[in-house]
Amino acid sequence: MLKTFDRYIIRQFLGSFFLILVLIMAIAVVFDASEKTGDFAKGNATWQEIVFDYYVNFILHYANQFSGLLIFIAVLLFTSKLAGRTEVIATLSSGVSFPRFIRPYFIAATILTALSLYMNHEVLPKANKKRLGFERAYVWSTFTIKDHHLLREIAPGTIAYFETYDAPIKTGFRFSLEQWDSTGLRSKMICDKAVYDSVSNTWALHDWQVRDLGGPLRAHIPGTDRDTLLQTGAVTERLRHGNLTDTVIPLKPIDLGQRTENAAAMSRQDLNAYIAAERFRGSNNVAFYEVEKHQRTSYPFATYVFTLIGVSIASRKVRGGTGVHLALGVLLVLLYVFAMKLTTVGATNAGFDPLIAVWLPNIVFGLVGIWIYQKAPK
Repeated sequence: MLKTFDRYIIRQFLGSFFLILVLIMAIAVVFDASEKTGDFAKGNATWQEIVFDYYVNFILHYANQFSGLLIFIAVLLFTSKLAGRTEVIATLSSGVSFPRFIRPYFIAATILTALSLYMNHEVLPKANKKRLGFERAYVWSTFTIKDHHLLREIAPGTIAYFETYDAPIKTGFRFSLEQWDSTGLRSKMICDKAVYDSVSNTWALHDWQVRDLGGPLRAHIPGTDRDTLLQTGAVTERLRHGNLTDTVIPLKPIDLGQRTENAAAMSRQDLNAYIAAERFRGSNNVAFYEVEKHQRTSYPFATYVFTLIGVSIASRKVRGGTGVHLALGVLLVLLYVFAMKLTTVGATNAGFDPLIAVWLPNIVFGLVGIWIYQKAPK
C-alpha cells in the first residue's frame, strides 16, 4: 500500500518527466518542421501524411530515445527543489532512512522502464516503419553503396560477388557467381554488369561467360553464342558465352546494403531473421543490427541508473542549488552518451561483442551511481 509520501514523490517524478517531455518534443517538432518544410513542399506531401505518418511517429521515436536524459533532468530538478526547501533533511530527520526515501523513485522508474520496453519492442518498430517510409519518399536523398568488392554467400557453396554496385540504377559491375562443393570449384559465371528487374525479380546479365568444371554438362542456356568443350586430363571444362540473358538468383539489392536506419523499423522476429541471414551471407553490418537488437532492452534499464545517480546528487543541499545539481547531472549524462557511443563503435568497427558493448555503460555508471549513493546524506 503506497503511503502519502510515496504518492507525492511518484506524482512529482512522473509529472516533471512528462512536462519536460512535452516541452522538449514541441521544440524538436518546431525545429524539424522549419528544416524540412522545403522537402515537404517539393514532394507534395499532404498534411495528413506530415502529421500522422511522420510527426506522430517522430514524437514517439525521439521521446523514447531521449527518455533517459529527460528522466535524469526531471529527477534532478524536482529533488533539488525538495532539498532546497529542506524537505529532504526534514524527511530524513523524522526517522525515514535514505533507502526508504528513494523507494518511490524506483517505483516510478519501474513504470517508465516497463513503458520504454514495451515501446521499444512492440510499438516503435511499427511507428518507425511509417516514419522511415515517409522520409524515404519525401526527405532522404538517393541511397548509395560506397563499399567495393561485395561478397555474399546466397546459398551453401554459392558465392556472389560485385566489384561495385550502383543502388539507384540497381546495377552491379564485374559480377561473378561461383558454385563450390566438397571437391572445390565446380562452376563460375562472370559478366560485365548485372541489372536487377524489380518486376520479375531477375538479373539481366550482360556479356556473360560460364566455366563449368567436371561433372555432367549443364543444359544449354538460351541466348548462348558459343559453347566450347575442353578436355584436360580427367577434368572436363565447358565454356559458355552470351551477350544477354535473364536469370533468377536468390539475391536482391537489399541483400547488398540498405540504410542502417531501417533496423529501427524491424520487429524483434524480423531483426533476428535478418541478423541470421546477414551472418550467413558474411555481411559486415551484422554487428550494427545486433547492437540495435540489444539496445532495445539495455537502454530502458538505464532509467534505474539515471534515477539512482540523480536522486543521490540532488538530495544534498549545496550552495548554488539546482544550477549546481543540473551542471553535475548534465556532465554525467554526456559522459554516459560518450561511453555508449564509444562501445557501440567498438562493436561495429573493432569486433567488440555487441551484447557487452550496449550493457557496459549501464554497468559502469551503475557502479558510479552506487558510489554516489553511498556518499549521499543519510
